[in-house]
Amino acid sequence: MTGKNKDKPWSRIIILAASLTGFILALYFMHRIGFHNIFSAVASIGVEGFLLFCFFSVIVLLLLGAAWFSVTPNQSLRQMPLFSWGRTIREAASEILPFSQIGGIILGARTLTGAGLPFQLVYASMIVDMTAEMASQLIFTLFGVGTISFYYFGGGKAMSIQPLSYAGLGVIVAILLLFILFQRPILNVAGSLAEKIVPGAGDNIRDVSNKMTEIYHQPMKLLASFTFNMLAWIVGASSAWVALRFMGVQVSLTAVLTIESLIFALRSAAFIVPGAIGLQEGAYILMAPLFGLTGAEMIALSLLKRARDISIGVPALLLWQINESRRLL
Repeated sequence: MTGKNKDKPWSRIIILAASLTGFILALYFMHRIGFHNIFSAVASIGVEGFLLFCFFSVIVLLLLGAAWFSVTPNQSLRQMPLFSWGRTIREAASEILPFSQIGGIILGARTLTGAGLPFQLVYASMIVDMTAEMASQLIFTLFGVGTISFYYFGGGKAMSIQPLSYAGLGVIVAILLLFILFQRPILNVAGSLAEKIVPGAGDNIRDVSNKMTEIYHQPMKLLASFTFNMLAWIVGASSAWVALRFMGVQVSLTAVLTIESLIFALRSAAFIVPGAIGLQEGAYILMAPLFGLTGAEMIALSLLKRARDISIGVPALLLWQINESRRLL
């Protein structure tokens, strides 16, 4: 058995253990707050509110698809829905399946290559888009940290959450810098290894690197991707405010944007845990008192997010599986 085959079971065990630990944490938080209080808050959103909540997510997926499409050269505008579909599968796999975010990225890319787009073009544009996405998230996280700091220095109750917000910002900065600095060296190493296993595979990796260089030399494409990604962060965070309003919770949009910016940072940092289960719920509980919210309301919002992800993700993955089966046949 090769070293590669030995590593695979360990990676699955780590992801499974992280998922199980997170699930137990989530149950613990729900037990402490009270299942009745939480599910009463969930039910208060109503069918109309939940459908509107899901509709906001569809808008986010369209924006994310537009961001990816923006940095993909020589594509007809008619291809844009395909990129949104690829992002839908990527997000669904990351949230629904027992994968880390890396698994979702692979399935999202597979969606486009399976539709006939060149391997080099898909992966090069995806890497550039991920860079723009992380850059926009950095700005969004800075907004959240800045707001928390304002509360803190103004004598508010943010002392307990400020260190965590700084830690989240530091992680986002570190991930972005590492991603920018090492994306090409990693591609070069991957190309060398691939060439030893499959002759000619290294050329494909080098083509990806060359295509990335081509895209990076088109600043307007990068700006468009950054803008669409930033809009996606804002719309996604605003959907949480809409959900809370339908639940009868009176809270400012600024407060919700601040909370969500830090939650998004936490989820990015905890990429090894599928769906950041348990961690997301704990962070919501920690931040709730700071903005005059209750733990039950925040856990209810977290559960509504997971219900929304299932409602959109499961049908999307089933349709993707049907298309894959047809392609194989």
